[in-house]
Amino acid sequence: MEEVCLNSEPVFDEGDEYDVDGDCTVVEHDDETEEMQSKRGSPPPTVGLEFDSFDEAYDFYNMYAKEQGFGIRVSNSWFRSKKKERYRAKLSCSSAGFKKKSEANNPRPETRTGCPAMVVIRLVDSKRWRIVEVELEHNHQVSPQIKRFYKSHKKMIIAAKKAQPPPEPVAEIHTIKLYQTSVAKAGRNGYSNFNETEGINPVDNSKHLELKEGDAHAVYNYFCRMKLTNPNFFYLFDLDDDGRLRNVFWADARSRAAYGYFCDTVAIDTTCLANKYEIPLISFVGVNHHGQSVLLGCGFLGHESVEYFVWILRAWLKCMLGRPPLVIVTDQCKPLQSAVLEVFPNARHCYCMWYIMQRVPEKLGGLKGYETIKRQLNKAVYDSLKIAEFETAWADMIKWHRLGDNKWLQTLYEDRQLWVPVYLKDIFFAGMIPIRENEGLTAFFDGYVHKHTSFKEFVDKYDLALHRKHLKEAMADLESRKPSFESKTRSNFEVQLSKIYTKEIFKRFQSEVEGMYSCFNTRQVSVNGPIMTYIVKERVEVEGNEKEVRNYEVLYETTQVDIRCICSLFNYKGYLCRHALNVLNYNGVEEVPPRYILPRWSKDFKCRYVLDNNNNNSSNIDAYNPLYCYNYLHKHALPIVEEGAQSQVHYKIALQELEELLNKFNVVENDFV
Repeated sequence: MEEVCLNSEPVFDEGDEYDVDGDCTVVEHDDETEEMQSKRGSPPPTVGLEFDSFDEAYDFYNMYAKEQGFGIRVSNSWFRSKKKERYRAKLSCSSAGFKKKSEANNPRPETRTGCPAMVVIRLVDSKRWRIVEVELEHNHQVSPQIKRFYKSHKKMIIAAKKAQPPPEPVAEIHTIKLYQTSVAKAGRNGYSNFNETEGINPVDNSKHLELKEGDAHAVYNYFCRMKLTNPNFFYLFDLDDDGRLRNVFWADARSRAAYGYFCDTVAIDTTCLANKYEIPLISFVGVNHHGQSVLLGCGFLGHESVEYFVWILRAWLKCMLGRPPLVIVTDQCKPLQSAVLEVFPNARHCYCMWYIMQRVPEKLGGLKGYETIKRQLNKAVYDSLKIAEFETAWADMIKWHRLGDNKWLQTLYEDRQLWVPVYLKDIFFAGMIPIRENEGLTAFFDGYVHKHTSFKEFVDKYDLALHRKHLKEAMADLESRKPSFESKTRSNFEVQLSKIYTKEIFKRFQSEVEGMYSCFNTRQVSVNGPIMTYIVKERVEVEGNEKEVRNYEVLYETTQVDIRCICSLFNYKGYLCRHALNVLNYNGVEEVPPRYILPRWSKDFKCRYVLDNNNNNSSNIDAYNPLYCYNYLHKHALPIVEEGAQSQVHYKIALQELEELLNKFNVVENDFV
């Protein structure tokens, strides 16, 4: 019987580095050799590579580590009980695990990050050592340009010096034999070769996160626990030279998968930063097919500067495989604006109008005639259908109340193209921002975070918040499974979309169908070839119970059945407005044209997304990259989950098949070991 592992990876394992016995001939290159090596570079560790000895395997990984800019150590070893012969070992990044808690008065700062980077080697045929497992991802900055002392690299220098003859010191070049097995020839390593920290430059500022006692361990332990139970969990630390934590970013598997579906519009929530909360939380939030907020990643920011924002945005982008969103919505934060421009130069960046309007009482509440100012401001922002209308209304407000010297209003006007709806009509927001005075916005962690929430408290509440959000989405999925929903009118538009949209999105569209009855006097005012212009009148409620009539201009192109309303509800919310529906109805069109039925709002969006991608990309999937594999398998498993939840019979069949599949995995794993 074989004993397993002398040091079997406790969370806070001190671990020993591999000690070099005798004169080990590991390389110290001369200048010419060093130059050649830097150009060529050591090949990355790959599953299937074989070596003549344990020492050679260690030397190979150590040389690779030195070129990449990190140290290594032997974190685990397995021995056969009788012969005490090592037959398996795990070589880890020197930042793996965590040090045991010191009882000293002035303990050294924690420099380990629980880094997952490692290789596992195994003795095969009692002759050679083969790499059987590889993880190239680090959760901290790795760069050969960062000069840092590592024990494993020192041993390379000492060993090379011992190998030099006294009279004329000549560095001995040690050749490591690499045996390519069929596993290696079949493709790249069995783990991701994706370098998370590539392009993420360390920030130079001395600011860091202000952690209280127990905060650091709580965060570290949580990340390590998540990485063990969820291999697709992603996290990065940004440490200064003294080992102090400056920035943190993380995203769980659900967030990474969700971004694959809902990457069109992303909001970067900095409410905790703006309100000076104890935790400097920054959240990346999207919108799912039910119109609900979905978390796409989180971070802690050590300082509100361009450099720190750039670091966390690049960390998020790396987490999402370098795929930027189309639209980014943020608070009115200048450092963040500069960072977004640097990291996402091709994305449309906008300010969230709701955040700005929430500051009106604070910024203008002390002015004479505040209520009138507020009313005129709201009318200019919410009711303007054309740019000229907004410019006139704003100028009248400034002139009437003599606000030309108000710095805050000056800044808002200078930035008007970033937040006023009339300037943003060509951008798709997926309902991310409120565009009406009576609409609100709720932060993703609202109710879970307050001004004095500590890091430790937040880590404890984080899972609870996500669990409830996921449960809410699951319930919405369940409610949306009905073949159709109850109609409130006789409109064909309503019947058509009741079979397609999720329940919540259908309710929102249904309000537009009902709103058709508040519209009247639809008339054609001009014709330009196939393009016809209509004016639709609507009675809308204004302050109090009063109503006023507004005119909405609608363009209708007959050949392509293309329709656009001046209110631009389709771009803001993702479904047609009552004015456009009136014009379609006026022209005898009984169904909403397919181009105006966005797949992201459909009941079966995730399943359809899988099928579409299966037809286009199945042959291009990187089977040796765990992130691609996870996302691909996750999307293909969803239809099974959906069908399995339809009935008790389906549930039992799905569960039985899944358990049988897991048993097969266990058999394969045992055969491999």
